[in-house]
Parts: sequence; C-alpha cells; structure tokens
Amino acid sequence: MFKAYETAPFFDEMLSDEGRPRKHYASFYETLQQFSENELLEKHETAQLSFLRQGITFTVYSENQGTERTMPIDFIPIIIPPDQWKWIEKGVIQRTEALNQFLEDIYSEQNILKDGVIPRELIENNPYFYKEQVEGINVPLKNHIFLGGIDLIRDENGEYHVLEDNLRNPSGMAYVYQNRFVMRQVYPEFFFRHSIETLEHQMTYMHEAVLSHRPENLPDGQDATAVLLTPGMHNSAYYDHVFLAQQMGMELVEGRDLLVKDNKVFMKTIHGLKRVDIIYRRIDDDFLDPEVFREDSYLGVPGMMRAYRAGNLAIVNGIGNGIADDKAIYAFVPDIIKYYLNEEPILSNVKTYQLRDPDQRAWVLDHLDELVVKNVGASGGYDMLVGPHASIEQIEMFRKKINEEPHQYIAQPTIKLSRAPAFQDSRFYPCHVDLRIFVMRGNETHVLPGGLSRVALKEGSLVVNSSQGGGGKDTWVLKEKGSEE
Repeated sequence: MFKAYETAPFFDEMLSDEGRPRKHYASFYETLQQFSENELLEKHETAQLSFLRQGITFTVYSENQGTERTMPIDFIPIIIPPDQWKWIEKGVIQRTEALNQFLEDIYSEQNILKDGVIPRELIENNPYFYKEQVEGINVPLKNHIFLGGIDLIRDENGEYHVLEDNLRNPSGMAYVYQNRFVMRQVYPEFFFRHSIETLEHQMTYMHEAVLSHRPENLPDGQDATAVLLTPGMHNSAYYDHVFLAQQMGMELVEGRDLLVKDNKVFMKTIHGLKRVDIIYRRIDDDFLDPEVFREDSYLGVPGMMRAYRAGNLAIVNGIGNGIADDKAIYAFVPDIIKYYLNEEPILSNVKTYQLRDPDQRAWVLDHLDELVVKNVGASGGYDMLVGPHASIEQIEMFRKKINEEPHQYIAQPTIKLSRAPAFQDSRFYPCHVDLRIFVMRGNETHVLPGGLSRVALKEGSLVVNSSQGGGGKDTWVLKEKGSEE
C-alpha cells in the first residue's frame, strides 16, 4: 500500500523515515493491511456520503460566490500517545490562562503596557481593541475566553509549535464529533485494538462552562438561561452552531429572535417573552449591537451592550478578544506568559517577523520567496502569501501591500509542516496536517481530547483550512493502557 509513499524531507505522523509505522501506529497499520484496495475505496465513499446525508456542510468562498460542500474526511487518524497529550494539554491551558489575564489587564489597568512588555501603539492602534466598549464591564468570572481554539503544527523534527490562537469564535468542534461518529460507523475494525479517550462527556463540560458565566445581577439559586446566537444559515460555520446548540440543549437564535427591554434581554417564544441571561455568540463583535458597533448590522440585537454593561447579561466569548489573537500580538505571547504567570512557555511559537519594524521589513522584502506572509486581521487562509509556492506576480503584489501597510502584515519562515497519509483517488499520498485544540473555560478548565485535525488534501498544498478546500481527520488520544498496544 505504501510502496510509492515518501516521507522525506518531512516529519510523517504515521511512518518513520524508513517507512515503518511508529510505535503508537503499529496496531492501526497492521489492521490497515487486512483491507483490499476495493474495500478501502468503498468505505471511503461511504464515509463521504455519510457526511452528505447528515447535512454536514460548510461554505467555501471564492470569486465572491459561496459554494456549499461537504467537508471531506480522510480515514487515517492522527494518533497521539498519552504522555504527549498531557504535555499538549498543559501547554494550551497555560497559554489560554495567560491570554485571558492579558485581556483582563488590557481592558483595565494596562500594567503590561506600563511595564513596556508590549509596545503601546500595537494595542491602541489595533482595530480589534474595543477599550471604550469593554472598559468598566464586570466580565463574569473575569473570564474573557470561554472557548479557545489553539492551532498546533509540527516541524520537520516532529516538534510542536503554536501556529495561531483563536479566541473570538473558534469553529470546528462539530466536525470533531462527526469525524469520530463516521469513523466508528464505517471503520469499526480500527477501534477494536485501541483504547481511546472518549468525547462522550465533553458537551456536558462545555454546557457547564457556559452556565458558569452567570451575570452579576442574576439572583442566587435562579437557573441561568443561555442561548446560542448565530448569524444564520448562510454563515460558513452554521452546521457547527446547530450541532453545539443541540448537544448543549440550548436554543439556537438569530438577532431578530431577541429584544432588549429595561436593560434585559428577552427571547421571543410562542408563550411570550423569556428572559435570556447568557449569550454564547457566534457573531463577530462589529455586528453584535448596532447601537454600539456597526449601525447597519441586522445580525445583532439593539441594546445588547446596555444589558451587558448593566450586569443583566453575560456574553461569551468576551467582546474585544480579537486583540489577544491578533497575529501581531502573537509574537509577544511568550512574553505574555512570562509576565502574568512567571513561567516559561510550554508550547513554543513559530518565529515571527514584525513588518512595522524597518529592519525586519527590509530583510523580509528581500526574502519574500522563502517566507509565509499573513494579514494580521485575516483568517481562514485568506490574504496570505506562501513564498515558495507563489508566482512572481503574487510576490510583487505582496511587496506592494507590505510597503503600503507594513503594520498590517507579519512574516514567518516556511515550516516543513508534518504530513500524514491520506487516501484519495484510490491511493495513499502524504498531506500536510495541523491540529486545532479546543479549551473550554468556566469554573473549571477542560481540554477536548484530541481536537480537529485538518489536512491539506490538495497534493503539495500547505493550506489546511476547510474554507480553502482542506479536509478533516479523526484525532485519537490513546489512554495510558492503549500506548502499549
């Protein structure tokens, strides 16, 4: 099956440089050899059809048009040994705790700026810094990050690095569950010889985390009512919204379903108005409340921020979180961890060049063909240059963009992203992968075991984002006993 498969010069998740399965993949590899090519092809098609039948779709935006498509699933999982997972878990908990303390500080005392750890202009000139809107609000639990999505990659040596932090509205948790569901349905043989951490109770933890953000004016002993606020069915992550609302037993609402009266939020129901205490919002800050943010927004709820400021409502994730997951701030996260926690970072960053610095910018402009350039405000793989794969025209276009708005871009080395086998077009070939870890924070912190492994299914591509044509893999965290199998 893997005769033509080449690992070098990349780190392969499943196979060593000699082409042998890594220890924690041995049982999986052995089971895989028992299938014929026709059986694998049939199972592959069944898996894709399962996603289609369940309506598991997202929108790919290209040429100003939205196209509905299913998220392709590849059946070879990313398997993580238990000791490695414990280290990852500690690292993402440390990182989200430090970033949460940063958010609490930056919207109040701003000690980190007074102490010169981060340049003041980097905060004050940032479009995601909502000081006026957030300052003075008593954020429940002082917790701005209810749900964090930390994206990890591995380099050519198999070392983990954080690629980026997603602290506004990280998406993709629904696909973690559906990947596991489809894998168990279509490929049950692979599960017989593995003991894997279950996803079973994680939605309960997430629901408890939401409910723990009780607004300060809610009387003790009174149950909080939480809803999930979605922009609607045309949003690319709408399936994610539907799934999470169903699993947590929360009403899925749009802005038009809510109104504000006496600085309290109410949901319209067939039985009349019902008080809402907590909103898990999947709408960007700018569209939340036309009284405070964009006046032309029809997605949000007029007066929502008044209710929040009055202590009658909690909003998760917090307003203004974008300042903490901005790609320009990313370079300072190791310093943020040291400043607030007095600890060395467990997970390292990818080296990052700040293009507002003239010396760094000059060096980057001379090496654009070797680097990855990202817009600090963009996500999903948009407005990004991958130098080694770019045309001369694309490189020159980015040179012009950088010179016009240097503060808007960062650059990073082109890391040799780890790869894993993918079965597409009736054959195995190596594809680049990354891993999004979900951290749920309330009275307690829980990390979803495994997370969302994303794979660049286009051969040779480095872009794993589903919005750019990537797919998903199931992610297995082996239990202690399972690591010996």
